[in-house]
Amino acid sequence: MKAWKQLIDSGQNWSDMRRLKATNDFVNQFTFVDDIDHWQQEDYWATPLQTLVTRGGDCEDFSIAKYFTLTSMGMDEDKLRLTYVKALSLNQAHMVVSYYDNPKVTPLVLDNLNTQILPATQRDDLYPVYSFNGKGLWVNKKQQSDQFVDSSERISLWQKLLKSMDVEAANEPAMICLYQYYDLTDSEARTRCPD
Repeated sequence: MKAWKQLIDSGQNWSDMRRLKATNDFVNQFTFVDDIDHWQQEDYWATPLQTLVTRGGDCEDFSIAKYFTLTSMGMDEDKLRLTYVKALSLNQAHMVVSYYDNPKVTPLVLDNLNTQILPATQRDDLYPVYSFNGKGLWVNKKQQSDQFVDSSERISLWQKLLKSMDVEAANEPAMICLYQYYDLTDSEARTRCPD
């Protein structure tokens, strides 16, 4: 937690490119763990705090942690989207962060499969499906501009994540403690953690 908060504080005055690289490198050091093994659920979007404390997660968790780290550094949310893609080499769904220096240019991709930050046009291994941020939802086209379709409120896992983050913000020390003991039963974890 301390290293993450230091990263955010240091990143306040950095260029966007330096923020992207530092954030991508920081989050990609965590261990990849499938949701079923990590959270005992088929599909779970962990909060950045959960990912940081447990030092692990899957592609959605890594992308979410990167997204909120960057916005906490002061990066404009309009430049960032969480992008749901098909990872062609793995033949499975995958999530990355897309960075748009401006809406008219090809975004850069922050990923845990390929840790280099590359333009989307150089990521032939990914097929974009849709992207979103706190302001909207877009349908992606490989060689065309994205089409805005709706509010991101339609994405139930996103809404659940935001609510969980609000709960964490109200009592961060207790939540950190609970996440440290997430593999115990709720009652066992609660006996070790403050209210």
